[in-house]
Formats: sequence, C-alpha cells, structure tokens
Amino acid sequence: MRALIAAATGLALAFALVLTLTALGSPAGRTSPEPLLTTVPAHP
Repeated sequence: MRALIAAATGLALAFALVLTLTALGSPAGRTSPEPLLTTVPAHP
C-alpha cells in the first residue's frame, strides 16, 4: 500500500511540475540567424 501511495504522490508531483512549466510558457528569446553546419569540412 505504501508503494502505491508513493507512486501516486510522485505522479501527482510530476504532473504539477509539467503544468507549472506549461503555464510559464517558453522563455523569450530568438534563434541564431546563422545556420548550423551539417557537413564535415574538407580535410587539407
């Protein structure tokens, strides 16, 4: 029974954390204008 209570408590805390982060929204900012390098540079 204790394990069931502990699992339910952990699940409730995780759910509350997800809801809190969702309510806060994503942080303000912008992406980098430079594209990411997707190819390996040629070796000399």
